[in-house]
Amino acid sequence: MEEFCVKMKLLNVYPLFDLEPVRAEGSYFWDKKGVKYLDLYGGHAVISIGHSHPHYVERITEQLQKIGFYSNSVHNSLQLALGEKLSKLSGLTNFRLFLVNSGAEAIENALKMAAFHTARGTHTPPKKVIAVKGAFHGRTSAAVAVTDNPKIRTALNPADHVVHIPFNDIQALEKEMENSSVCAVILEGIQGVAGAYTPTQEFWIAARRLCNQHGAVLIADEVQSGFARSGKFFAFQHAGVIPDIITMAKGMGNGFPIGGILVNQSFDAWYGMLGTTFGGNHLAMSASLAVLEVIEEENLMENAKTVGEYLEKSLLQIQGIREIRGMGLMRGIELDRPAKGVRKELLFAHQIFTGSSAQPHTLRILPPLNIKQEQLDSFVSALDTVLKKEYVSI
Repeated sequence: MEEFCVKMKLLNVYPLFDLEPVRAEGSYFWDKKGVKYLDLYGGHAVISIGHSHPHYVERITEQLQKIGFYSNSVHNSLQLALGEKLSKLSGLTNFRLFLVNSGAEAIENALKMAAFHTARGTHTPPKKVIAVKGAFHGRTSAAVAVTDNPKIRTALNPADHVVHIPFNDIQALEKEMENSSVCAVILEGIQGVAGAYTPTQEFWIAARRLCNQHGAVLIADEVQSGFARSGKFFAFQHAGVIPDIITMAKGMGNGFPIGGILVNQSFDAWYGMLGTTFGGNHLAMSASLAVLEVIEEENLMENAKTVGEYLEKSLLQIQGIREIRGMGLMRGIELDRPAKGVRKELLFAHQIFTGSSAQPHTLRILPPLNIKQEQLDSFVSALDTVLKKEYVSI
C-alpha cells in the first residue's frame, strides 16, 4: 500500500509578500537568502524598541529561567512594577491597570467596563456607543462592532448599538449625545488602519465635555499610537485631555503578546468582573518592563518626536506627496498615485518594508522608536527615486 502524507495548509486570509524574515536586529531584518531589509513597519507598530534589543532579550531570558507563567490566582509583583513604571512615564496617576493579551481584548474589556460603569444606579442602562468613520478597533465581537468595516462583521457581531459619526465632527457628536442614551465614546489617539488621521484638539475637548455632561465614558484607543510612538506617551496627551479608559497593546511588548487597559480609579471593581488566563503572565510583564526601561533610558519619547519631525520635513521636499499625517513615528504618507506599487518597489528594489492603509494612496510608516535619522534618509532617497521613476513611466 502506497504511503502518503497530507500536509495541513494554513487558512488563506493574508496576502503574503514572497519573503521570510529569519533574523532581526534594531531596525533591520534579514530573509532566508541573507538579504537585509530596513523595517519601517515593525509588524503593525509592534516593534517599539528595535528587534532583539539586548536588554529586552536579557530580561525575558532571566525571567524564563525563574518562572515563565502562573495564573492570576496568585500574587505577581511584576504586575505592580509595571503599573508603577507606566504611571511614572505616562504621568497618569489616578488609574488602575488590568492586563490582557492583545489590543482586541483590551477594547473588549474597555467597552465592558464602560457598560458596567454607566449601569450603576439606573434601571435602563445606556447602550449606545459612538465611534468615528474610519475607526479600526479590532476583530473580536465588541471590538469589530465599533470598527468601521462591515465586511469583517458577521451576524454574530451585532452593531445596532453603534453609531459612526464623521471624523472630527463636533456637531454630529453633540447631536448623537443629545438624542441617544450613550454609554461610551471611543477614539483612536491616531487612526492607524485608516491612514494616520489625528483627532483635533477641539474634537477631543468636545468629547470630554460631552461625556462629562451626559455621564458617558470616554475611551482612548492607544493600541497602536501609545507607548511613546507619537512623541508623548499617549497620543491623546497632545490634546491635553484625560480619558476615563485607555487601551494599550502592540508596542507594549515589542513582539511579546500583551495588552492592557488603564481604568480611572473612580470605577468600581469586583471579583469576577473581568478575567484572563494568560494576561499579566511573568514573561509578558518582563517584556513590557524591558520596553519601558529602554524607552526611559534611551529617551525614545523625545527621539520619536524629533526624528518624526525630521522625517516630515524631509518628505516635504519630494514631488508626488500630497499630505503627511500623524505625529512622531506614526505617519501616513499620502501619494498622488496608488501606494501598492510604490510599496512593492520599495520592498524588492530598495529592501525597505513599509505599511499600507485603508486609504489606497497612503503608505504607513511605523518604525522602531530608536531609529536614526540616517536610516530614514535612505528611505526618503528611495521613495524619491521610486516616485521619479513612476513619473518617467507615465
